[in-house]
Amino acid sequence: MAALQQDRNTKEIYCNAPAIHRIRSMGKTQVYAGSICAVNSEGAAVPAADEAGLVVLGRCETYLSNGKIIAKSGVFIFDAATDGSEKLSDTDINHIVYVLDDHTVGKTGGTNHIPAGVLRDIVSSTEVAVEIGNLAIG
Repeated sequence: MAALQQDRNTKEIYCNAPAIHRIRSMGKTQVYAGSICAVNSEGAAVPAADEAGLVVLGRCETYLSNGKIIAKSGVFIFDAATDGSEKLSDTDINHIVYVLDDHTVGKTGGTNHIPAGVLRDIVSSTEVAVEIGNLAIG
């Protein structure tokens, strides 16, 4: 899949997962609302990707007029990889899943294996519930 080109409505599952809001300055790349948001080695918010050194913050809630974004932790519905080596199944529930791009997660995560969060449920063949931004993973 390709990275987002616009905001998206990423659904949240309400449960007992802590909802932490973090405010970060945006890097040079636009972070879209609804995307998986990460922080780079310089501390700037960037779209999650298979790039070395990124740490997932949460789902981008919104971007502010001062060049900052608000990232929220919790359980959200993201796209699931559909190819063989990255495809997720029920046996992956409660295991770490990895970033493929700013709205897609998979079983191993490409070259850099950036942890996205913990798989909490398989919603459909193309969507999964992932807890992001709360756990010390990786």
